[in-house]
Amino acid sequence: MMNKDTLLRALFRYFGRASFRVRRRWAQVLGWLAARLLRSRAHIVRTNLRLAFPQLSEREREAMLRRHFHLLAQSVVDRGLLWFGPASTIMNATPTQGLEHLDALLAQQRRIILLAPHFIGLDAAATRLTLFLRESATMYTPQSDAAIDDLVRTGRGRFNTVHLVSRKDGIRGLLRYLRRGVPVYYLPDMDFGRTGATFVPFFGVPAATLLATAQIARNQDAAVVPIISRLDEDTGKYHVEVLPPIDDFPGDQTNEEATARLNGLIEEWVRTDPAQYYWVHRRYKTRPDPGEPKLY
Repeated sequence: MMNKDTLLRALFRYFGRASFRVRRRWAQVLGWLAARLLRSRAHIVRTNLRLAFPQLSEREREAMLRRHFHLLAQSVVDRGLLWFGPASTIMNATPTQGLEHLDALLAQQRRIILLAPHFIGLDAAATRLTLFLRESATMYTPQSDAAIDDLVRTGRGRFNTVHLVSRKDGIRGLLRYLRRGVPVYYLPDMDFGRTGATFVPFFGVPAATLLATAQIARNQDAAVVPIISRLDEDTGKYHVEVLPPIDDFPGDQTNEEATARLNGLIEEWVRTDPAQYYWVHRRYKTRPDPGEPKLY
């Protein structure tokens, strides 16, 4: 009888060999089930969409929720491709624009923050960039299950040299690599509480947002390069855009002002296709007033 580790690896290897048509069928089933069985997550998504898009009708938000769970399921199934599929197939599934911006910065020996907001395709974008960069670093959250943790670590570090920094080590772990000139893949848009954060609008709602991006860019003279990813549901391709470095960031702005500017940019990128954003996160968990009722 197979243990959990063997079963998980077998499942994701199967997804890694499967065609997109097969992976899409699996994702359709899993997405349908997730929206109905993962009630707490569905509640979080509904709350986020209600706060961020009050102008939409409930019917429109429910349609967005269903599509979001389908996209989310597809991204989970496609980790089999990212973690076990051939490099050539991954390259074909992740058409990428803007790598010349990284080439130019690397030639200048600039420190680089690869700024990756929480889009559905962020894992696909990360894997694609590890195929391009000889060395990179990223933060990850250790999994409580040792088998799953080993699977994630192995999958995310399979190409070139990838330094996985435990979130328990905090930003300092990433800074060690950034100072050495290693590009760091950084996710700026989660609610980690009040420590090191400021409250700035995100879709018109105050959201606890870490000041770290502005602080690091200023103190390390690092270029902040946005990485935007979008999944095409019809083709199964993850379109990755490496945008030019954010101009004059943080510049003369305070860290709080620069962070507000960053949230505004992320909001613009999300509005292009809102269902592609990770609404399963409790983005508005921490409130400016500790006595304010909890939103979730």
